[in-house]
Amino acid sequence: MERIAIEERDDWKSQAESLGFDFHTIDGAPYWDESACYRFTLKQIEDDIEDPSGAIENMCFDVVARAVESEEIMAKLAIPEAFWDYVRRSWLTKEKNLYGRLDLSYDGAGPAKLLEYNADTPTSLYETGAFQWLWLEQAMERGIIPPGCDQFNSIHERMTEAFANFGVRGPLHLASGRGSAEDEGTVRYVEECAAQAGLETKFLNMEDIGIDADGRFTDLDDRTISTLFKLYPWEWLMTDDFGQSIPASGVAFIEPAWRTILSNKGLLPLLWEMFEGHPNLLPAYFDGDPRLAELDGGYVRKPLFSREGANVEMTRPGEAPLTVDGPYGEEGFIVQALHPLPVFEGNHTVIGSWLVASQPCGMGIREDNSPITKDTSRFLPHVILD
Repeated sequence: MERIAIEERDDWKSQAESLGFDFHTIDGAPYWDESACYRFTLKQIEDDIEDPSGAIENMCFDVVARAVESEEIMAKLAIPEAFWDYVRRSWLTKEKNLYGRLDLSYDGAGPAKLLEYNADTPTSLYETGAFQWLWLEQAMERGIIPPGCDQFNSIHERMTEAFANFGVRGPLHLASGRGSAEDEGTVRYVEECAAQAGLETKFLNMEDIGIDADGRFTDLDDRTISTLFKLYPWEWLMTDDFGQSIPASGVAFIEPAWRTILSNKGLLPLLWEMFEGHPNLLPAYFDGDPRLAELDGGYVRKPLFSREGANVEMTRPGEAPLTVDGPYGEEGFIVQALHPLPVFEGNHTVIGSWLVASQPCGMGIREDNSPITKDTSRFLPHVILD
């Protein structure tokens, strides 16, 4: 694994904008960054990223199977009691999941360590699955990178296959909250994959979903919503005004409700409790656990519900704590052993390992000047080249 400085395509911005990738720059700073790329060997990808991602996914299934049968765990995860049966049914009836992103710390040598699982509303999907692949093809054509490079990336094909196998009833509605270009861009890409699978699709904002007299969800044309892909967290849905209507609405959700267990940072101490010592896991405990005293090498305190590094606090021996402001933390925290991100050319690097239909199939890389990855962290492409 190495970071390699390369030339940028001179027309990448115009290409991005023509393809609807409007959030390539955030607040005047680059989000998509192709001034460098990361090179991996095939062995590193297969042995250290792909295989462990599948193993972590299987361990996560074991956690869900345990959690849905435990009121104590559901309460620890701050899932509203009114939804416990609903979440449990979604798991027992095998409601299908679509995609998720494991965030890993990996330096090219030691085992990749799981930092968290974005199992409900992961973003950076388009830039990983589509724009990164376009870069690979064009960079080889233009002599920017050597011929024969490959990429760990079959996301687009896997997404299309997954939708073809979903058995969607009627049109597939897809929604995100109003006002986020990144969220809408992600959903529009998901919609493209679904359409290529032959599904009828319709995009709308979450704020435009209504409820009819029979308790069914409807779109702006008063058409009943039977299947909804939502880039909107389950913890928000469960506490929204119309949340109480969800269990009886008859809507099939993508992601299903059981994914709220995996997107919760409480997953991390549950994994450690069940699989302590696994090479891809870090020690983690719920806040207040007396075993926290054992984390003498530093730790990271994370809210149960948090996104893009918000309200994360990193404590390092002999150094001042690092904190990121945000609106999260009311429901509680977990504490995870510190495993600093590797630093390449002054950049703190995190790997996002993507799974579609629970199969590892792609990878994206984010960089930040700080040890904590945030929503403004840069996205860089990667290649496989032995």
